[in-house]
Amino acid sequence: MTHLRSIQARYTTTATLLLMVILIAVGASTDLAIRYHVEDGLFRAAERVASQWSAAARHEQVPGMIPASAEIALVQLVASDGTILAASRQAPGGRPLSTSRPPADDRFQRLVEGGNMLMAIRVTPAADAPVVYAGSATPGILRGHRLEYLLALGILLLSVLAAWLVWAVVGRTLRPVAGIRARIAEITVSDLSLRVPVPPGEDEIAQLARTANQTLARLEGAVEQQRQFAATASHELRTPITGLRMQLEEALRYPGEVDPVRSMQGALSVTDRLEAIVNDLLALARLRAADPTPPEPIDLGELVSKETMHPPGTPVDVRTAPGVWVRGSQIQLIRVLGNLLSNAVRHAESRVTVYVESVDGQAVMAVADDGAGIAPADRERVFERFTRLEDGRFRDSGGSGLGLAISRDIARAHHGTLRIEDSPRGARFVLRLPLLEESPEYSRKATVRDGVARDVGAAKSSARRMRPRANAREGRTATGTG
Repeated sequence: MTHLRSIQARYTTTATLLLMVILIAVGASTDLAIRYHVEDGLFRAAERVASQWSAAARHEQVPGMIPASAEIALVQLVASDGTILAASRQAPGGRPLSTSRPPADDRFQRLVEGGNMLMAIRVTPAADAPVVYAGSATPGILRGHRLEYLLALGILLLSVLAAWLVWAVVGRTLRPVAGIRARIAEITVSDLSLRVPVPPGEDEIAQLARTANQTLARLEGAVEQQRQFAATASHELRTPITGLRMQLEEALRYPGEVDPVRSMQGALSVTDRLEAIVNDLLALARLRAADPTPPEPIDLGELVSKETMHPPGTPVDVRTAPGVWVRGSQIQLIRVLGNLLSNAVRHAESRVTVYVESVDGQAVMAVADDGAGIAPADRERVFERFTRLEDGRFRDSGGSGLGLAISRDIARAHHGTLRIEDSPRGARFVLRLPLLEESPEYSRKATVRDGVARDVGAAKSSARRMRPRANAREGRTATGTG
């Protein structure tokens, strides 16, 4: 029973049993067909010969030695008392071929006796009428169960051959699966570089192997990314924790020399940085997880206008085009705008500009400042986690270095992009998102128009149906008054 747990054994057993059932049914039908064909042909030939000599016996023209053919070699004319009146050379002369006599009302009978197949015909209905027996020895294939044995042997051989073929074909088909299983068993979390062997072809197993390798590649990349992220996060957290510890130890060791208020202010500053880092790490974790909030239509220009009503010190110039609709999470897009605005305000000299427009089927939001700008070599590096340029460290020592990384992850989650593009002065961050082809306001107006049109059409149709009834009532009234 243990071997039947394998797919190869189960498929082979099932296919063999099914084939055996079919072959047994075919064998039984073949046995019956062969028996019927052979017996019917022999009896018909014997009936023709017996009828010929029955007619000759009625005219008393039967010779003592009856001539016979090779097919029907046994012929006898037997009297009612069992005396053999005439016989063929191959028929036994001392005893009749059969002791059975057909009745007067059924003169033709088929008999199988003593290893012979005979046709018995009563010459006349008279009580003392002789009987003509004609037939031959039973064919060898019909004797005993030779035919059944031959058919059973053929069924057995075909079943064995089919079982071997199914076993070989299924085994060859599943051979790549064994290789894939063995390779997957070797893969561990510490080493995800191994890949499963891909069999040639485009069948389901080859596609499974390719999909498994793609999954392993993504898993390896994710694990490597998590390792780098953990290492970087631990490094970034270690620095403020070390500074906080030094300040506290200094305050404890030199209580008379260290200003406690200043020490607490420094500790609070470090705590704020730690809190910012932890909050940004949680935001990144939420972006990695599935967002249970379904996306909603958002007017990007209206969102920007609301969020920039109270600029944080530096003047913000907002230029938005109407009808720029996107689909996504409003909270996440507000966070992107907030990160870009805080970054622009931190580096701007006098003004920040925010643009919202639609270009080539995309919603575009650009945040530009008039600061020193970002060198082309650093434009991709600033989106890496915990990356802070020297100028950023000088301007804001409490930042976490995760704001732009979070913003790019949000853009990718919305099937968009976030890049730094060329600008005459300062840095220009450009967010591009898929534009909704039809704004929700237009859809609602179209729905209202369709509803009103349907109501008007229904009212007109109802009025047309009511008009003949009114005319009929008027006609009846006129007839009654007249």
